[in-house]
Amino acid sequence: MTVHPPVAGHCDELQDALTAFRASAHITERWGARLASVLSGGGRLLAAGNGGSAAQAQHLTAEIVGRYRDDRPPFSAIALHADTSATTAIANDYGVHEVFARQVRAHGRPGDVLVLLSTSGASANLLSAADAARAAGVRVWALTGPAPNPLTAGCDEALCVAAPAAATVQELHLVAVHMVCAAFDAALEGGVGRGVRRGADGHGGDRAHG
Repeated sequence: MTVHPPVAGHCDELQDALTAFRASAHITERWGARLASVLSGGGRLLAAGNGGSAAQAQHLTAEIVGRYRDDRPPFSAIALHADTSATTAIANDYGVHEVFARQVRAHGRPGDVLVLLSTSGASANLLSAADAARAAGVRVWALTGPAPNPLTAGCDEALCVAAPAAATVQELHLVAVHMVCAAFDAALEGGVGRGVRRGADGHGGDRAHG
């Protein structure tokens, strides 16, 4: 493993990881197209993460409800951690591991999509959310750090960033978020999702390791 200097080396670490990550671009393109089908058909995107990953999840939902680059209609997307009253009440009454799972049971419907972001891929509350989503017929995608990790095994499809530093993983998760949004907009512009029925396909998928 290459050892980089502690400050400027951050850029070198990011560049090294980005080179490998670029091979996973087709995953983000597929996710964006799938989201266009789901959301334009009346479905919903749910997203969650902890700490910095929570910010990335909220960034994704903000782009979907608002816009990414060009003006377009809003679509339904909820960052589960952003409802502080719900999350703190659930944590107090049911335990921290339930803060996302209970919201998935409340908001998720068959055919919807749940995106989970985690640098470790081992957060108990995200693993519980994935289980709740799959039981509800909600498709689960994960953005994680290096594989293997427990979250990749508990989701339908994962994009894993091969970087040793959590900061680099989070930076590439933001790149992935923007790539998904670009693919989402492109699919909408191309007419993907017109007449799509929610939950029309199965839950299969492969796992990509960037």
